[in-house]
This record gives sequence, C-alpha cells and structure tokens, in this order.
Amino acid sequence: QVQLVESGGGLVQAGGSLRLSCATSGRIYTSYNMGWSRQAAGKEREFVAAISWSGGSTNYADSVKGRFTISRDIAKNMVYLQMNSLKPEDTAVYYCAAGLLSTTQVSWKVATWGQGTQVTVSS
Repeated sequence: QVQLVESGGGLVQAGGSLRLSCATSGRIYTSYNMGWSRQAAGKEREFVAAISWSGGSTNYADSVKGRFTISRDIAKNMVYLQMNSLKPEDTAVYYCAAGLLSTTQVSWKVATWGQGTQVTVSS
C-alpha cells in the first residue's frame, strides 16, 4: 500500500516561489505516475502535474505550464513540485498522488492521495 506525505506549503506573496515535497513509501508500481492535484475552497480537486515512474514523461495543466516543474528522486522516494511566479489563484490545498492517468493524461483515473499541504498566495 502506498503512503504519501506532503510538505513545503505555506504563505507566499504573488510572484514568489515554493517547492512542495512528497515522501513516498510502500509499493509503487512501475506503471504508476506520480503527481499533484489541488483543491481550492469551494471548488473541485483539479489536476496540476504528473510524472512517469521513470521520470521521462511529464504532464501539466494549462494553468501551470511554464511556471511549475515536477520532478522525482527515485533513490530518495521523493516527488517535488517547484512552483514559480505564483498567483493568488494558485491558492489551494495541494495533494500528492500516485496512480494511473486517464486517457487525457491531465486527470487521474485511479489515485492514492496524501493528506495535503496548504499553499496560500497573497496579492
């Protein structure tokens, strides 16, 4: 069973940067992608980014392309989300995910989630 623990959230001004980390443990299948989704208050959870098990393939939501970068360190069992040029609309709880992407490659078909970390971007 996969366990995911996020860290690195916080309060930042618009234009600033944060790096989220996700510590993974348990069995992660090589067919799994790792990634992030977010949920703003009063809104549905939305896909942010994903990376293949090997790290060779990445996918991003249009809203974060060019600003966010996902990466992973297999040896350390870590997944990261570098967030630059943050905007107030990026404010949300960010969840680490492990699972299978849908055919669109920008949503999760099946996923295990972490407990989430709050990111707040002030204007």
